[in-house]
Amino acid sequence: MHTFLSPFRSGVLLALLLMLSWRWLPRWLRWPALVPIFACVLLSLPVVANPLVRWQESRVHIDQDCALKPPSTIVVLSGGTTRNPASEEDISALGESSIRRMFAATIRLQLQTDTLFVIAGGAAQYKIAESRLMAELARQLGVPSDAIRLEMLSRSTWQNAEFVAALRPAVDKRIWLVTSALHLPRATYAFEQNGFEVCAWPADPLAAEANSPGYFLPSTTGLRKSEALIHEWVGEAAYRMGWLRGADRDPWSGSDER
Repeated sequence: MHTFLSPFRSGVLLALLLMLSWRWLPRWLRWPALVPIFACVLLSLPVVANPLVRWQESRVHIDQDCALKPPSTIVVLSGGTTRNPASEEDISALGESSIRRMFAATIRLQLQTDTLFVIAGGAAQYKIAESRLMAELARQLGVPSDAIRLEMLSRSTWQNAEFVAALRPAVDKRIWLVTSALHLPRATYAFEQNGFEVCAWPADPLAAEANSPGYFLPSTTGLRKSEALIHEWVGEAAYRMGWLRGADRDPWSGSDER
């Protein structure tokens, strides 16, 4: 879904279709048909994409009660791989989102050392579960092996929550939830619907301020942020409408976001 809803690809496809069919389109339909293309151009502008991303990332805050009475369980969600890992120790196969989420989770652990460390994520594309790779990274970052528990079957955000809830022995239902800031609203909803009390711990915020004239010009960075944002909005809407909750595969999932 991440790819299907790409503003860039959608814009290019629409442009090609319009070029091929322009002379056959009724006059009243020609200019309205260009609206999606203009929307794609707008979404490629950092000055448009960043405020939307900032709003999405601000939807979930760290509750004051979480700081005063921190949960004793950290749940960090995997964020994909970039290639087929050669082994369970091949942490270089982890995608940027997975690595940054793990860094954020270990920072939380340093603030609260006596904590269960749950890593959730199955094998979305390849045979080795992403949580196994992230566990190896966690150990190299100093997380004790006896503090780590793995959920290795989930292939979507909803299944992350569902399968962590089904772990035996059961984990505490009050948790620190660690994932990308953009992904936190959807992930929080999924975990809350599966009986968890969530304390949010965001990783890897994407929103940026204007720092050059390029901020007001179309860019691949703006496109990537818009793609990720649309991915989250559609995925969360599907969950709220009761879709994809029990699916074997979450079609909204891409290779870099879960």
